[in-house]
Amino acid sequence: MSADNHEPLEEYDGPATLLVDDTSEDVEVRLRGHFEPIDGTFHWYGRVSGDHLAQRHSNGAAVTVRTPHGEADAKLSDLDPWGRFRLTGRGRPPF
Repeated sequence: MSADNHEPLEEYDGPATLLVDDTSEDVEVRLRGHFEPIDGTFHWYGRVSGDHLAQRHSNGAAVTVRTPHGEADAKLSDLDPWGRFRLTGRGRPPF
């Protein structure tokens, strides 16, 4: 997929802002995605890392992810041993 066609990129690694309720936090994200022909929707997912994420957020929290390319709603899940949450979203991704 090409950025020239204004189609979603298939991956993004870099800085982002995590928006939860009325707070924002600078984080790093590694995001990937693909179009799922069964439901006709773009599914995107990845990991978010930042200082003390596990102390401030919980599994299942609804968040907004903002990158230099856009923003999209997501959910946090599956906290790994390194304190990174998994992010999942559907539709137009933030990259």
